[in-house]
Amino acid sequence: MITSLGVIAGYGAVLLANVRHFYTDDTESQYVPLWVMLGNRLRNGDLPVMVPEHWMAGNYAIEEAGLLNPPQLLIDLIAPSVDNLVLYATVVKLIFAIILGLGVYRVCLAYGSRVQWAALAGVSIPFTGWLLFFDEASWMTAFTGTAWMVHAWASGVRYARGPRLLGQRPEAVAERDHAGRPSGRIGYCGPISVFVYLYLAISVQYVFPAVEAGLMIATVAVGELIYQRTWRPSLKLLMVAGLAALAGAATYLPSMLSAKVTWRGTAQINNDQFLTVPWSESLNASLPSTLPAFTSWWGYVQPMPVVYIAWFLIPALAFIDWGKARAAWRELSGIGLFAIAVLMWTAGPGTIGPLRWPARVLPMVALGLLVLVCVLLGRFATFKDWRARGIAAAVLIGLLWVRSFSADPHNWIAHVIAALAIAALGAALVWLAVNKGVSAAVALAIIAVAPIAYVQVERAQPTPMSWNLPSDRAAARAAFPEFAGTTLQLGDRALIQPGERTLDGAYGSLVFGNYAKDIERTYVSGYTPNGHFWFGDMLCMRWDTSVCPDAYRRAFAVEPSTGKTVVDLMNIDRVVLQRALYPAARTEPAPAGWKWVDYPGHENYISVLEREDGLISTRNGRVSAVQNTTAVSTSESDTTSRVTVSSETGGSVVFARLGWPGYRVSLDGKDIPFKVVAKSFVAVDIPAGTKNGDLELTWRPPGWKIGGAAIGLGLLGLAVFQWLYVRGRKPEEEQGAPAVESLDSDDALAKAR
Repeated sequence: MITSLGVIAGYGAVLLANVRHFYTDDTESQYVPLWVMLGNRLRNGDLPVMVPEHWMAGNYAIEEAGLLNPPQLLIDLIAPSVDNLVLYATVVKLIFAIILGLGVYRVCLAYGSRVQWAALAGVSIPFTGWLLFFDEASWMTAFTGTAWMVHAWASGVRYARGPRLLGQRPEAVAERDHAGRPSGRIGYCGPISVFVYLYLAISVQYVFPAVEAGLMIATVAVGELIYQRTWRPSLKLLMVAGLAALAGAATYLPSMLSAKVTWRGTAQINNDQFLTVPWSESLNASLPSTLPAFTSWWGYVQPMPVVYIAWFLIPALAFIDWGKARAAWRELSGIGLFAIAVLMWTAGPGTIGPLRWPARVLPMVALGLLVLVCVLLGRFATFKDWRARGIAAAVLIGLLWVRSFSADPHNWIAHVIAALAIAALGAALVWLAVNKGVSAAVALAIIAVAPIAYVQVERAQPTPMSWNLPSDRAAARAAFPEFAGTTLQLGDRALIQPGERTLDGAYGSLVFGNYAKDIERTYVSGYTPNGHFWFGDMLCMRWDTSVCPDAYRRAFAVEPSTGKTVVDLMNIDRVVLQRALYPAARTEPAPAGWKWVDYPGHENYISVLEREDGLISTRNGRVSAVQNTTAVSTSESDTTSRVTVSSETGGSVVFARLGWPGYRVSLDGKDIPFKVVAKSFVAVDIPAGTKNGDLELTWRPPGWKIGGAAIGLGLLGLAVFQWLYVRGRKPEEEQGAPAVESLDSDDALAKAR
């Protein structure tokens, strides 16, 4: 309860500083609109693995959609019912912040921490620098993956150790309060808990949490081998984790098997120093004012305290009984190994295959160090000789100031104020611990989290990350033109001036990223980190739908083998030109078969071309070009086109579908080959003599059969491990593992021992 309330208070403080903090950058431009679109389709009974009209961003089997993640599907289902997207994003993220905090709390308890310090770790983790300013504010899948991963960590330790080892700790002796009542059980876990949490972390469909979860399990397994000095517990943990990875493979097989046609098609390892973080930046971990120095989008000195972890983290090292702590190094070795591994990762290489920008691992550094320190405090904190230890803490705070000053000398006054504030908080905490007990001291540490988060967020305003997309869906739909059919927009987001990023300005006429999904319009492409290389090259279209000035010419260029223009092959109904990118376009004649159309109130931002003979996307399914053939669409879905074809001398049919791997073609029930026109459009050659043939073009995510089998094998293996787990439990274990004590002073703990 304390952990949850602390996280809620911290969120409230952040919202006071910036009500849109949790609705910025990728959250507003990628994730939340994706929830709306996916939710609408799920409500119609459709699992949207593919939406052809979204073209480069339409292969949702390889996007960060979480199509195999049940909690994410629930988020999607609710999204269309909420017009206030800031509110919805904030509530969803608050729920995951609580899940994350409770997960860290569980990890600390699994390693024997006292509940007070475990709660402090749980409240602190959502407000560590990178999590607060990037993963929570923007990169939603990284955040949700981390939230599930920490629960997998806690469950993994408990599964590997079981009730025997959990009950051996000295702290477990004091498992009852003064009235003799149990003081709260830490519990132990079977394989199901480990499997479920790992699967949820993997299936968010973002590779970083999946790899981080694998690294975590590996370090926990090694740590348990060191601690228990037997290989069986680690082996069973690794096998259950392997089953979860097997089930999660279905999430990533389509991406792996489609990589050759995407921007991510080349596997490489290099170190370009972009978003690689020097290890010395960890010395900034407890100074809230710190602005670290490493290369990013904003130059060398960062505008946000992304390496900050917790104000008490470094000074608290002076109040640990290191003599006693050394005796527990085997038991805690898994935490240390994880912290060391991720700390090394943040320093590079800059790119390891699909893993780029090592700064993204900073939340793992915060997690490892926060858990390690809070477990050490929870088991070995001491306030004896507090004066000498206070001097040592003051020296550590001085080192924090020196490192932060070195990285960001221009804000030295802010660093001085922050250092003095940390010193004052630390002194108050020590006084409370000595005079009022540990619970009072930890309460102060928890209370301090929220105001520090407020100051950090307020100081970073205006955030350099915001797109400032409209958050009221009803108002946005009402303001936007009623564009039926499929629209291709040619524009450049960089040309929108800051003062125009409003619904009354550019966002009432233009879409970028996934904004079209908010207003339920069908636009070509959207926000995609996995764009189709050749389609993007053909229209010089980027990840956010922005294009180069030559895109207009390219869109109306004739594809030689078909004699059709690119927009014809795409079955485009409308082309919207950004006035800032094409200021003179309206003074030129419209292309053949097209006309300029006025949309009053939108002339300042767009010029609109529409077909003279109306919508083309509704006429003949997704057939866009035929040669020496007749082709009549008989049925259409997002994944299947059925066409009746006839050709005396042989011909071809081109479909308004992007040539993703996964297509299969049959003619009258027999498989035939297909080809890709202009490296982008799916086409089929029709044999001579075909008469009223039934042509069926189907798409399935590559590897879907293997993925389905992998899920089945993973669940079957889990059932076996669960059976072995239940069969091997002793009767006395049914009562649960001993509780973690909840003591208020070192003297009480000594008596319990």
